[in-house]
Amino acid sequence: MPAHVAVGPLHHLRLTVTDLERSRQFYTSMLGFQVAVESPPPGDPSEAEAFRILFGGVVMVRGDLLMGLRPMAPDGDRFDPDRVGLDHLSFSVTSRDDLEQAVRLFDEQGVPHGTITRLSSFGIDVLPFEDPDGVQLELTAPIDQPAPQG
Repeated sequence: MPAHVAVGPLHHLRLTVTDLERSRQFYTSMLGFQVAVESPPPGDPSEAEAFRILFGGVVMVRGDLLMGLRPMAPDGDRFDPDRVGLDHLSFSVTSRDDLEQAVRLFDEQGVPHGTITRLSSFGIDVLPFEDPDGVQLELTAPIDQPAPQG
């Protein structure tokens, strides 16, 4: 019997949100997710069965990652990284230039964000930001390595 479960890459995640349309707009326009599956409209015969899986939300895709939005949080609720559960999510980008472009986009769109920070011991630059419910997110880029001298 193995000593551990041999997990693979992250398959999907789901976030509980207060406002489905606001969160959908944020994740599609700011991070390029595409809506893959929608909940049926109210009164649709499949609504009750779909609710057990989608909770009235959507499933979005970006690359190999599926992310669901579940509109079950009460109005005015806010994410708290100091409670048990999720602290933050980090999405990879290819370069520091991508981080700098994100800063400009976030500034234009009024998205709360921090500054780009170098974490040399991890070999990354990190840009923290928040979604509309205050969920702490990051963009992470590898530190450009200098060309070898030769």
